[in-house]
Amino acid sequence: MSRKLVRPREGRMFAGVCVGLARRFNTSAGMVRLLFLLSLLLPGTQVVVYLVLWVLMPNEDRHVATRY
Repeated sequence: MSRKLVRPREGRMFAGVCVGLARRFNTSAGMVRLLFLLSLLLPGTQVVVYLVLWVLMPNEDRHVATRY
């Protein structure tokens, strides 16, 4: 069974992007959050990527409703 990339309703701290990525790749949400925070110390477009994922990743409720 393939896991869809969605933003779940439970476990969110802000938008649910880190939790969605953690579930998709079967890892800890805390680890994804920590990696994101550490990546902010490096130059790059981390915040832009986060915002794009926030817009593009569907909410879990909407994803489940449109499956059927």
